Amino acid sequence: MTIAFTRWPDDLEQRYRERGYWLDLPLTDILQRQSDNNAVAIADSTSSLSYRQLAAHSDRLAAALQRRGLKSGDTALVQLGNVTEFYVVFFALLKIGVVPVNALFSHQRSEMSAYASQIQPALLIADRAHALFADNVFAEAFITQYPSLRVMALLNAAADEEYSLTAWIAEDADDFHATPTPANEVAFFQLSGGSTGTPKLIPRTHNDYYYSIRRSVEICRFDAHTRYLCALPIAHNYPMSSPGALGVFFGGGQVILASDPSAQVCFPLIEQHAITVTALVPPAVTLWLQAMSEWEAHPSLDSLQLLQVGGAKLSETLAARIPAEIGCALQQVFGMAEGLVNYTLLDDDERHIFTTQGTPMSPDDEVWVADEQGNALPVGQTGRLMTRGPYTFRGYYLSPEHNAEAFDPQGFYCSGDLISLTEDGYVQVQGRLKDQINRGGEKIAAEEIENLLLRHASVINAALVSMPDSLMGEKSCAFVVTHSAFKPVQLRRHLRELGVAEFKLPDRFVRVDRLPLTPVGKVDKKHLRETLDTQLSMVAPEQTEPQGE
Repeated sequence: MTIAFTRWPDDLEQRYRERGYWLDLPLTDILQRQSDNNAVAIADSTSSLSYRQLAAHSDRLAAALQRRGLKSGDTALVQLGNVTEFYVVFFALLKIGVVPVNALFSHQRSEMSAYASQIQPALLIADRAHALFADNVFAEAFITQYPSLRVMALLNAAADEEYSLTAWIAEDADDFHATPTPANEVAFFQLSGGSTGTPKLIPRTHNDYYYSIRRSVEICRFDAHTRYLCALPIAHNYPMSSPGALGVFFGGGQVILASDPSAQVCFPLIEQHAITVTALVPPAVTLWLQAMSEWEAHPSLDSLQLLQVGGAKLSETLAARIPAEIGCALQQVFGMAEGLVNYTLLDDDERHIFTTQGTPMSPDDEVWVADEQGNALPVGQTGRLMTRGPYTFRGYYLSPEHNAEAFDPQGFYCSGDLISLTEDGYVQVQGRLKDQINRGGEKIAAEEIENLLLRHASVINAALVSMPDSLMGEKSCAFVVTHSAFKPVQLRRHLRELGVAEFKLPDRFVRVDRLPLTPVGKVDKKHLRETLDTQLSMVAPEQTEPQGE
């Protein structure tokens, strides 16, 4: 059984194979080529695995899953944090052809249910350390709600529990036989940070994702000497494949996992493990620079050679401070889980590195800028990013209506980003078309939060908009029309009770009598954003200040 997805046209598939982009190898080849390597592959705060051990552990887990009835073409919902077991699970599922969705560890009931509704998973792998799985209440209700679920494994479960992931990894692999999905089929689903209420899934094939990794490794020069600090959430596309941990594994280097991207956590790890490269989002860069200026002494960062920054636009001022104050090279990364990745090159001059978000990495990345009518715009003018290529997907999973809007008749994907192109083909990000808030690299779909706010008995109407923030880049402000006065803490509690991830909770609430409308009757969010400061100054402080519990 294979997963249904939108394929590339035959002529493009032929071109991508002829040009060596698609090798018709499964992603398991990344680990297989290192399986006799005794060097450390990955380490977290409590354990480390050599390449040989990572291969053996994933074999044993794959065998354990096969014995429990999992087979090629099944789907899985996985939620693990920055721990070595994430990649044991990832490679084990690839080896038996089980197609996973890797939920972020910050995701809660709402997101987990949305993913399960779409893929109808046969397998759930999660962690007792997550509040949802600290006891069996949520898991039992989840299994009842999704009868497709027939197997569950939990990290940090008691050793004698029947669904202990650790115990399964320790089982023998004598009867194991690999059954990966074919290279031109779906290997796993990536998560979209899209602007609609239902999280969308991105089918990634072995062929397209493996090419993205190999080409990224080539551009970023990852090799056996690379020591990569994975400080961002491990399931994000950025620290997975740009070049990310998978790129490190391909090159034979070492991945060190950090629990979070703070200076307090990362600086000691950089010194301890002689880290050479890491990837951050702009807010984390700001905090690192602040820590360097405030600490009387901090661990040495002398080993750090390259800092990648992506996930949100990096200001030119902040970009210039990185080599000057941290003492390492900067590489800007502008990519998307849907495919296209742009890098500034390691040999680029400061003008390109500080003022652009990179250039498309593949010779067959087709990138152009469209106006509102879909016409191509000349160099230097701002419009919608349009792209297709050998590692850019052709359609969201089971989303025909959205795909009709997101793709033009020639198969070019409209990412929702507003960009301009320089004369030499570098991208400069100018903003976004999507109704989406980029809170420190975490994407918040406004429609999702608005719909959930409307489920509160006091809320008549709601609109979520971005507001500038010096640290996060953007935060969120919810304008709400209510029957009576309210306390923001009540609405935040309401959203938590619906299982919304913490980063999606509005940072600020403003009560208004009505929401402004455009001439065609839509909520005028441009007007809300433009007048946000004035609106905030006109309402009671207790209804505008961020509220916690």
